[in-house]
Amino acid sequence: MDLRQINKIYSEKSTEERLLMAWEEYGGDICMTSSFQTQSVPLLYLVAKTIPELPVIFLDTGFHFAETLAFRDQLINDYNLNVINVKTGMGHDNFKMQYGNLYEMDPDLCCHVNKTLPLQEELDKYKAWIAGVRGDQTDNRAAMDVVNVLEDGKVKICPIIDWTKKDLWTFHTRNELPSHPLFVKGFMSVGCAPCTRASNDDTDERAGRWSGNCKTECGIHTHIGKKKDQ
Repeated sequence: MDLRQINKIYSEKSTEERLLMAWEEYGGDICMTSSFQTQSVPLLYLVAKTIPELPVIFLDTGFHFAETLAFRDQLINDYNLNVINVKTGMGHDNFKMQYGNLYEMDPDLCCHVNKTLPLQEELDKYKAWIAGVRGDQTDNRAAMDVVNVLEDGKVKICPIIDWTKKDLWTFHTRNELPSHPLFVKGFMSVGCAPCTRASNDDTDERAGRWSGNCKTECGIHTHIGKKKDQ
């Protein structure tokens, strides 16, 4: 069965069915990543209902808002999630000593060291990876399918890639899901504290990320899965 046929099958399934199919196919060789912000909750909720044993990787960069860490812990407790906290190999203190406020000078490199590299190392333990991205978030994500095969052969499954922003918030409201504490303060999308601002832009939920910068992705969904010699 080729990738187009696989995606046709997945596209006809509900999100819960997609999760169960992925788990049945890969079992202990699949994980999920989550940033534990408000937009992460619907998929975490569905994972808790369908495959609660799924490893959920959280990148603890050392730069998160305290509210994000508290929200992560709340969801772990409420949903009994199997969360794995991953940090950069050099540790946050050593990173600060070596690079200082790198996020001000080179945010791409900062993301690479604190997010992309440690996540790639963790993902090397698995054959497949579930990501909670949506196609309407960025141009890069719009090109993704439900099932994607990356250059290094890893399978990346995006079970809500065809959800819209309206779909997400309708699901969030209908199921009375909790919101990130910063959401009520205008943070539609929450990343690391130095690079995230509140935003009143209702048309772009990621407008507060790397504001004043043309950067739209941290690198996880643009560099993970590249062949090792690239």
